[in-house]
Parts: sequence; C-alpha cells; structure tokens
Amino acid sequence: MPPRRNEKYRLPVPLPEGKVLDDMEGKQWMLGKMIGSGGFGLIYLAFPTNKPDKDARHVIKVEYQENGPLFSELKFYQRAAKRDHIENWIELKQLDYLGIPLFYGSGITEFKGRSYRFMVMERLGIDLQKISDQNGTFKKSTVLQLGIRMLDVLEYIHENEYVHGDIKAANLLLGYRNPDRVYLADYGLCYRYCPNGNHKQYQENPRKGHNGTLEFTSVDAHKGVALSRRSDLETLGYCLLRWSCGGLPWERSLRDPVAVQTAKTNLLDELPESVLKWAPSGSSCREIAEYLVCAHNLAYDEKPNYQMLKKILNPGGIPLGPLEFSTRGEGANVHIPDNQKVVSLKAATKQVNQMQNRLIEKNIHSERSAESCLTGRKVQKVEPPTGLLSSDTVQESTRRRQKYCKSQEILNEIKSSPQQSSSIQFPNSFYESYQDSASPDIVSNWRSSSWYTHTSTTGMEMTDFTLSEEMKADMYYYGFIILFLLTLVCLALYLL
Repeated sequence: MPPRRNEKYRLPVPLPEGKVLDDMEGKQWMLGKMIGSGGFGLIYLAFPTNKPDKDARHVIKVEYQENGPLFSELKFYQRAAKRDHIENWIELKQLDYLGIPLFYGSGITEFKGRSYRFMVMERLGIDLQKISDQNGTFKKSTVLQLGIRMLDVLEYIHENEYVHGDIKAANLLLGYRNPDRVYLADYGLCYRYCPNGNHKQYQENPRKGHNGTLEFTSVDAHKGVALSRRSDLETLGYCLLRWSCGGLPWERSLRDPVAVQTAKTNLLDELPESVLKWAPSGSSCREIAEYLVCAHNLAYDEKPNYQMLKKILNPGGIPLGPLEFSTRGEGANVHIPDNQKVVSLKAATKQVNQMQNRLIEKNIHSERSAESCLTGRKVQKVEPPTGLLSSDTVQESTRRRQKYCKSQEILNEIKSSPQQSSSIQFPNSFYESYQDSASPDIVSNWRSSSWYTHTSTTGMEMTDFTLSEEMKADMYYYGFIILFLLTLVCLALYLL
C-alpha cells in the first residue's frame, strides 16, 4: 500500500544499534551505527547475521512506513534495477560497470509502536558535494568522464521507464571499496515517465512548479511539467557546468524560483554563446555547450541518442581511466563573476567555429539537419501511442525547432564569416535577466569587459583583423569610382 503523499514527511526516531531486522526474503540484518540522515530517513551500517564482518559492506535506509521517498525508491529497484537485470545490461552494453548501487533486500519492522520501512543497499563512499566543497572545480577530464558515466546510468533507467529527477553532486557517490567509480544514488524522487510504454503528455501545471533541487532542476520542472528524459539530461548539463566553472549564473537568485527559471531559459535560448561566455578564463566548456544544445532541443517525448551525447563529451573515444579530482593546473578553483577575466571574443568565436565543424560532420548524413543533432539518426514521423498530440505539445515542439534553427543560423554566420569575427557582438540579454540580483560592481565589470567594448583582456584594442579578397576588390572599385567623379567635378569647375 503506497503511503499518503499529502502527509508531511518526518524523520523517524532512531532505531537502537544492534537491532536485528528480517527482510521479505527471510534474511536477517543487524544494525550498526548510524552514519547519516537525509530529508526523511536515517542510514545505518548493516551486517548480515550469517556472515559477520567488522568492515560493513552494506547500509540500511530507514523511514517511517507512511513516508513516501523510500517507498518510491523501493518500487524503482523492484521494477527496474534488479541485480540480474543490471548485470545483463552491463554485458549487453560492454561496460566495465554501471553506476547504480546494488539492492539487497527490504522489509518492515516495528519499534515503540511505529512501523518502519527499510532497504538494504550497497555501501558507498564520499559524495561529490563534499569533494567539491574542498576542491572547488574539477578537472575538465574528470567532469567529462562524470558526464559519460551518468549517461550510462540514465540510459539504463530511462529504458526501464524511469527518470531520476534529482541529479546533483550530493547524490553522486564514489565506491566504498572502489573509489575510482562513481554511482548515482537516492531514487526517492524518481518518476515513472512512461508506464507500460505510454509516455506522459506535456502539460504545464503552475501548482507543481519549481519542484526538485532548485539550482539544477529543469525548465520543465519549473513549469510543473511531468519529468521526462530530457529533464534528466538538462539537469546533468547544469551539473557539468557547475563542476567545471565552480558556479551557475542563477546562484545569486536561489531564493526566487521565477528568477532562476528566467536565467535558465535565457541560458538555453542563447546557446552556445551563453555557456562559452560563462566559462572562466583559461578553461573550455565547448563540449558542455554542445551537449546542452542537443539536450535542450529534444522533444518532450523524444528518445535521446546516448551514444552521440557520450561522443560529444569524449570526441576522441579515449578509454576512461580512474577519476581524479585534483584541480591543480586546471584554471581557477571557484568561478566568481566580478573577479573573473572574461575570455576574449576572439577565443570564444574560435570555440564556436570548432563546435560548428563538429555539428556539420554529425549532420551530413541526415535528411533533417534541424533534428539530427538531437537523435544522430534519420528522423521519422511517429504517431504517439495515446492519440493526437495536444496543442501545447505541438506548440512546444515547434518552438524548440525554431530555437534550434536560429542557433544554427548564428553558428553558420560565424562559420562563413571568419574575417568578421572580431566585430560580431553576441546577445547581452543572458546577463540582463539576473543583473537585478547582482551588485552594481559586478554589473559595471560586465559592462566594461571585452564583450561590450571589443577590447582584449590586456586592454589593447583588437585591430588584428584581415579583409577578404572580395572586400578588397570592392574597396578598389568604389575608390576608382570616387576618384573618377572627383576628376569630373574638378574639370567642370576649371571650365566654368
């Protein structure tokens, strides 16, 4: 029986250390010491009574039975993440591992007249939020590898009709015995987006808006739309940007959900320039920008091309090695807008040109280039399983295609006019959305940066531009015409 969702969740009274719990399969587990607590439950070390071990390899999550998150997580594991299913997927996809913690059992126990639900899980190590708090940003290679590992996880859970719904550093944990591996934990907010193969319909609901972790939640979640695969991919993109740059543009507005939603919308509308402009000097977020372009332009019910997204993050196909979290030699530790040295316009334009080259290579064999970046395959018209699309779905899909085409036009213009790249001005509205929450000094610093004055980071004017042969020919032609007209005027004056 599922718990009542309208009841306020509460942390349970702690269970005594040494208490023995019987799971649904008859296995017995002894509670060790409590090692943590979440928003609604407690976490204990656990020991199987038939195989005592001083070094606990398991943990037990405990909540009041009427609470909801642990029930949702349990249903996810029972339906979609059984151990043999994960092992078969690893073999099918030829992975070295899949970053989903293993599930060992569950049950109900009683203590002081209250019923507790519990789950026995694989023990994990430190979470990435603690590492980020210590180190600031991560190395670029580490950020991209984290993205690839999470795409492996998301592909699995998406294929099993679920989305995670709460991807963030606090929910990414390193292995306990294998700290070079990373796992996506905490499925208490996971959502079954496609029950029995029927995808949820796009429908905005302001009463359900802004759910999840505000800093990373998707624009769909801000609008109260049921989560879909693109929501997870968008959230992962924000995480990658946060780990790479040390911050996100809307961090100063987290007390205002509407301002956060507006800043995210502006970031996505002005891709890829918005990401390239946000990256601190000395770093490159080109792969993250391209990833977000593809994730943002997915239709609500469209299946992502996970392999293509992983190639964006690892274009060279380099084998993944152990995770490294040192930030030495990788640029600034923390991204602070009012102290950053904004990357020059010339360097950013070069990044956009490189991105455009790669997008063109991916689209060359597709019949519809406006959608090939999203799926990496020939797009076919597929009728929805539940009848005609709603007007909101059609409008939303059309709007995204228009945005994508506009982004491609910008990239094509920059690509086809390299001689004018030093005079191209990227849109400024990306910053205008959250200037109200920033200090005057920061706004002044943005206005005086090279994005507004067309000067280099050293303060010298950018005059190292060249003219094409066509422009030179035009200058010679018009110069000759002007000289000829001046000669005629002089002759006329002389004769008069």
